[in-house]
Amino acid sequence: MSVLAKAREHYKSQLSGELQSIEVPEWETTVYYKSTSNFLQEQKIIKLHGEGKMVEALVETLIQKALDADGKKMFTSADRDIMLREVDPNVMIRVATAINSKEEQDLGN
Repeated sequence: MSVLAKAREHYKSQLSGELQSIEVPEWETTVYYKSTSNFLQEQKIIKLHGEGKMVEALVETLIQKALDADGKKMFTSADRDIMLREVDPNVMIRVATAINSKEEQDLGN
């Protein structure tokens, strides 16, 4: 088996794992997320970070990674402006930090 095939197999095994979650009492919900993501999901987030747009990157993290219990995206790009203007930033920071922290921990394994 080639190295690329092994790398793909490893990635697929990460995706098939159980959804992680964080309770968000302020929103009366649980936000689910996968412990890994691909470069297509990360692309916009990385670009925004590189441009110094940390707040937009945080919102993009939630748009790309926050899921419902069925594994479907919780937010869409159309929600961006509302999230930037009308949602408690402290809650969004807490949720995005939890999602990103779990991904960083998994990278260390």
